[in-house]
Amino acid sequence: MTYTGSIPAILPGSPAGPSSGRPHPGDALSRRQRLVYILVLGALTALGPFTIDLYLPAFPILEAEFGVPAAAIQLTLTGTMIGFGVGQLVVGPWSDKVGRRLPLMLATGFHVLACVGAALSEDIFWLGAFRVLQGFGAAAGGVVAMAMVRDLFGGKPLVKMLSRLALISGLAPVLAPVIGSQMLLVTDWRGIFWALAAYGALVIVAVAVLVVETLPEGKRHFSGHNSLGQRYRAVLTDRVFVGVAVIGAMTFTGLFSYLSASSFLFQQVFSFNPQEYGLLFAVNSLGIVVGVQVSSRLMHRHNVGPQWILAVTTIAMAAMALAIVLLDVAGAGLWGTLIPLWFFIAACGFSFPCVQVLALNAHGHEAGTAASLLGAANFGVAGLISPIVGVLGVSTAAPMGAVMACTSVISIAALWFVVRPRRVPALAH
Repeated sequence: MTYTGSIPAILPGSPAGPSSGRPHPGDALSRRQRLVYILVLGALTALGPFTIDLYLPAFPILEAEFGVPAAAIQLTLTGTMIGFGVGQLVVGPWSDKVGRRLPLMLATGFHVLACVGAALSEDIFWLGAFRVLQGFGAAAGGVVAMAMVRDLFGGKPLVKMLSRLALISGLAPVLAPVIGSQMLLVTDWRGIFWALAAYGALVIVAVAVLVVETLPEGKRHFSGHNSLGQRYRAVLTDRVFVGVAVIGAMTFTGLFSYLSASSFLFQQVFSFNPQEYGLLFAVNSLGIVVGVQVSSRLMHRHNVGPQWILAVTTIAMAAMALAIVLLDVAGAGLWGTLIPLWFFIAACGFSFPCVQVLALNAHGHEAGTAASLLGAANFGVAGLISPIVGVLGVSTAAPMGAVMACTSVISIAALWFVVRPRRVPALAH
């Protein structure tokens, strides 16, 4: 079957691909074609974060309806992130073996069914179980989108395209609660899951109509990288990849510590209503936008190595997290939390594209495997550690800031002792 749509000319191996003398197939894309790719792959990338975070404003509602403690509700978030991490470990290597489209469509279909199950859940057990399955099914979007970009681009063009996906993957977690809070004005928490099912169905249609296979049969086998073990070995023996995977996981863990605690902290402690809570997320999302855009410009136009951007942002995250703790203990109140929190989130935005570029640039032959390990580390570790905030308590901002500070210190250590910035090769043009 031949797939026709807005972007059929970019198939690797076509006249617009490497045979034309261009080093990467995506180099021949027109501005319009790249825009279509950004929109479609962006929708895929956002599916996972929206699945995870859209229902955050409903946490107090779920707590009251099911009659369970806040920690039990937070565990449904943890389960989703763990499912998301495990799903990426399955889908990424599978897409390296059979191509990108089939795993993407099947996993997203599984996600739609899990959303329906969550919407129909009558107790916290079944909601938690279907949330794990939702995360597993949503995993395909982000990992396959990153792999497809790496199939098509390398060097500085890779930086530019990944920065667009990083903007979406960074914005989606903070915009999702904004949208979720507005949805609660017109529907209940079950309506949020019905909306996620519809989103997943639209993603399947978009893939069927607009997405071509970026990893054709001839490119699925590469000497030394044919088996799953060989692909994992190629990625996990790369010191730079391992180091930035740790940094990425710690950055996401710090961000999700905020996400998992924020609903209770701001709605119950600082007395925000769901719409004010959503507005807070909208303001914080500006930090992600600023960080990703400036970071991308520094790498793409000013030739600043991504490792040096991380050298600054990891320290900034540690300083802002420590400020949250100290100002909270000093009784600085709401603004003592909001101001350093905004700068912490902006530092996360600076970090996201740097982590993706450093992780994927050297792994074009196993892009799906590399993307899956990166995503699994991000969401799996975040899912395991962020609930510590709930255990420590959400009656003040100090536990949240303390977890953020610890993850930032680990990021600093990983950068200087594992990645070792001075030894990272410069990006190709």
